[in-house]
Amino acid sequence: MKKIILTLAVVASVLTACKGEKKEKVETKEEVKVEKLAALNNVDTANSVITWKGTKPTGAHNGVILLKEGSLLIENGTLTGGEFVIDMSSIKNLDIPADNDGNAKLVGHLTSADFFDVATYPTSKFVITNVEEKEDKLHVTGNLTIKDVTKSITIPAMLSKEGDTTIFKSETFNVDRADFNVKYASKSFFDNLKDKFIDDMMELSFTVKTK
Repeated sequence: MKKIILTLAVVASVLTACKGEKKEKVETKEEVKVEKLAALNNVDTANSVITWKGTKPTGAHNGVILLKEGSLLIENGTLTGGEFVIDMSSIKNLDIPADNDGNAKLVGHLTSADFFDVATYPTSKFVITNVEEKEDKLHVTGNLTIKDVTKSITIPAMLSKEGDTTIFKSETFNVDRADFNVKYASKSFFDNLKDKFIDDMMELSFTVKTK
């Protein structure tokens, strides 16, 4: 009897731990209307990057995406606006060797109509609509556009300086791809996947530097 009770306790603790690993996503709301930002185009696209990570039951993949162009509006040392145009054709995978066929296969699948349909939607976009400072962090609200969907999200970030360069760096945040109609192997759209699904949560982070 004691062994049965002990076994049940162990199972309960494991289930509790698994529940604790659930990824929290940033809340998505309807798009916030905002005046178009003046075309400052002051972002150093060669040294700015978006990191990404996707997971599934059998593992994970990670990589980077580059910016096509962007602007950061800084007034008296304070971030007041910004716009990042994301070059979806620049998606790269970093966990599979570049000369491995699996790397090109994965990137090809991510850019295909199954995922981000880059031929139809060559860019994504993040447009800052509001910035608040709380507990030494910036809470940056912006319209995130992926494919043909735009949602308002709020992410934690920091602003720093290195010489004449201003650096906008977000913490890692989770976005639910299902909110943006990225349907492939998603439990939100298909109920017969068993363990052949890909998690809806995408991990993202921004590091954006001015020229």
